[in-house]
Amino acid sequence: MAAKPRVIVALDTDRLEEAEEIVKGFGDRVEFYKVGSILFTSAGPAAVRMVRAHGKEVFLDLKFHDIPNTVMGAVRGAADLGVSMLTVHASGGPDMMRAALKGAEGKPGACAGGGAGGARPRVIGVTLLTSLAAGGDAAAQVLALAHDAARAGLDGIVCSPLEVGQIRRDLGPKLVTVVPGIRLAGDARADQARVGTPGQAVRDGADFIVVGRSVTAARDPRAALDAIRAEMEGAGRNAGGKDA
Repeated sequence: MAAKPRVIVALDTDRLEEAEEIVKGFGDRVEFYKVGSILFTSAGPAAVRMVRAHGKEVFLDLKFHDIPNTVMGAVRGAADLGVSMLTVHASGGPDMMRAALKGAEGKPGACAGGGAGGARPRVIGVTLLTSLAAGGDAAAQVLALAHDAARAGLDGIVCSPLEVGQIRRDLGPKLVTVVPGIRLAGDARADQARVGTPGQAVRDGADFIVVGRSVTAARDPRAALDAIRAEMEGAGRNAGGKDA
């Protein structure tokens, strides 16, 4: 597990110019940005290059899910862009996940784990989308996919705040946990079903939390980000001194 949980801000816009304004607006307050399918479909690799040009790390969340050879090639291309982390669907099976790792090998970037240029990008397995409803079946499916990702050798998984604690209890620090579905108390769920607060995610063992509209669409985005960080810090202290 990372020494301290980190915030990733999602650039969920289809306009490269707007995405760059978000990056400029946060300045030194944010070091890590998510480039997902909305921005990448619109702007392509230029979106990753823009974030990297500002000296920031990129979490490329395209959720690759295809035959192993295709995924290996896609991951190789993503790694060539210098991303720190990228996603594949854990439901793609062990051969696909291992092919993704092979595609990432020998491709150094500004890696979230090993320092700039020091290690290949982390390959993260998506378990169950946070838009799908909670329940025993959902929790069991997330846990099963997390175990599949671990057996395949992936670096981590994406899960909602509701499952991160159980994954930590079952798998310990073996997998990096990337947790979307983050909402401050009183925030609307929007299209998310399995959500939780920053404090809950940190207490349960999240390494990275991904925030989007709760921050970027706020009246004062910097203040919203500060509120999330303050809650993370408090949760870290309560969890035994872990800083946020």
